[in-house]
Amino acid sequence: MLEKIFKLKENNTNAKTEITAGITTFMTMAYILAVNPSVLGEAGMDPTAVLLATCIASFIGTACMALMANLPFALSAGMGLNAFLAYTVVLGFGYPWQVALLAVFVEGIVFIILSLTNIREAIFNAIPFSLKNAVSVGIGLFIAFIGLQNAGLSVANSSTLVSIVSFTDDFSTQGICALLAIIGTFITAVLYIRKMKGAILIGILGTWILGIICQLAGIYVPDAENGFYSLLPSFQMTDFSKLGKTFGECFNVDFNGVGIFNFIVIIFSFLFVDLFDTLGTLIGVSTKADMLDENGRLPKIRPALLADAIATTAGAVLGTSTTTTFVESSAGVAAGGRTGLTSITTAFLFLISMLFAPIFTAIPSFATAPALIIVGFLMFSNISNLKLTDENYTKAIPAYLCIIAMPLFYSISEGISIGVISYVLINLVCRKTKDINPIMYVLAVLFVLKYIFL
Repeated sequence: MLEKIFKLKENNTNAKTEITAGITTFMTMAYILAVNPSVLGEAGMDPTAVLLATCIASFIGTACMALMANLPFALSAGMGLNAFLAYTVVLGFGYPWQVALLAVFVEGIVFIILSLTNIREAIFNAIPFSLKNAVSVGIGLFIAFIGLQNAGLSVANSSTLVSIVSFTDDFSTQGICALLAIIGTFITAVLYIRKMKGAILIGILGTWILGIICQLAGIYVPDAENGFYSLLPSFQMTDFSKLGKTFGECFNVDFNGVGIFNFIVIIFSFLFVDLFDTLGTLIGVSTKADMLDENGRLPKIRPALLADAIATTAGAVLGTSTTTTFVESSAGVAAGGRTGLTSITTAFLFLISMLFAPIFTAIPSFATAPALIIVGFLMFSNISNLKLTDENYTKAIPAYLCIIAMPLFYSISEGISIGVISYVLINLVCRKTKDINPIMYVLAVLFVLKYIFL
């Protein structure tokens, strides 16, 4: 049955290798089960409900990837996209999280339609390789910046906008948490360099355990009034009824104070961010997995994009941010994964993880911060693909502008907008029109119109 469904022999693999690869992929991306409830919890969503929604959406999306595209890629709530929902749409724009989820649902439906046509695939192929890499690098910096904030290392400063925390002030709370985040980042980096499976997840749990030891020793003193809670976990059964706090809430929207025009703005924002974030991640994973053809295209991109769109739609109904392909899927590929049997294994592990919801949701933000910082580095590493030579400046400078705009403007979509607009303008003025795909002109105009009217 496995041979018939996944064509193992045709892909020069076997069931044992594929299942091992699937476990490896899960271990490398399981940190999202601790990080996503933490990030979306900042938007006012119930952490347990978010974790349950994340597990189910990950199962649906990854299973679809396995059965529809037969690719060893796993999906879950996308880093960067969850930050966009929490920190930009909810905390930045001030909209309720239910509105944000409805926008995710609508853009998921739109992407299903686009994935059934050639439009999304055409956009994927039209974006120059330099900008594809720049999107990944920029998101990496953006995620790392959020990690520094969650760790308490990066704090507001009236003179310089941001600065490093003072470790001596409030050491028993803010200071020790920031220090533990630094230690956790070091531990995670060393484990990852030594190629330990599940290095990021181990780093999160290790940092948390160090925090618990500090609390028991009286070094860390809980201060609930200022947001510093006890680090001791509560061992209890998962309360599956919590899912009701987010399930279907995307349809329970109060537009008072939002307005239909503003809602359309949110949808377009998610469309722009999700479109290019998904494409950027998919190209990054495919590149690492060496699955692109000689023209830099992914042969099975249409069913892969459709699986991604279905997962996003289902995730919005369940109560989580956009579900997308994870770059950590490359870990499973490195372990020998070549077919959908790898991803279906990962999918079932996500489903089982729901039983451990109380543990994941109890992990403090300073313990998940190292994961954000290291994942940011992994995405930032694609900067090595940018050729910074004189004859390549027309491609490199737009990529650079795209990269720095994301963390500095605290928005993935702004980075993408600036990257596309600057690429078209610079290459047009420098008379390198042959390097501009006609679709890029359309995208540039749409982005300019976004700034004028939205």
